[in-house]
Amino acid sequence: MKRISHNGADTPLHISLLLVAVVILAGIVAFTAPTFLRAADSATPIFVTTIPPGYRDWRLISVSHEAGNLNSIGAVLGNDVAIKAYREGKLPYPDGTIIAALHYGHVPSAENNKVFGQAQSFVPGPPTNIQFMVKDSTKYAATGGWGFATFIDGKPAAAASMTSCFPCHNQAKASDLVFTRYAR
Repeated sequence: MKRISHNGADTPLHISLLLVAVVILAGIVAFTAPTFLRAADSATPIFVTTIPPGYRDWRLISVSHEAGNLNSIGAVLGNDVAIKAYREGKLPYPDGTIIAALHYGHVPSAENNKVFGQAQSFVPGPPTNIQFMVKDSTKYAATGGWGFATFIDGKPAAAASMTSCFPCHNQAKASDLVFTRYAR
């Protein structure tokens, strides 16, 4: 076995090369594994990040009123795929279904209340948010086939605020995670 002599001390050559190789390999693994894992996590989105075009022209599915902390009124709209599924009572909803919920604060209508002679009328106030559910059973397999979105002032809400969507909707398994019923 060859030995390297350095400052009068003998060190086996192959042990030195092996140690250098192990250190280099460990460094490569340590720096590339976290990058690879982050890329894998971001490859499968669970949130919708763009507003579907033309949603304001979709048909009405229902209206909503949410009390408590939300205190909002809203219109729930669906694209053609959603409307067809609702009308046919088709569950699970087919891929391509998109449901939009337009939420507004509600305010008293002085004009209407004057006509009625008492305080009883409310109208939409400022918009609070727009929410979407997009059905794509492959892309959103991890969340029951649905992608969820909330937009405030036209911008996606923070991802952290979206983490409660699936756990909440998952309680409505009998209706394919959808709370809204078709208003006939």
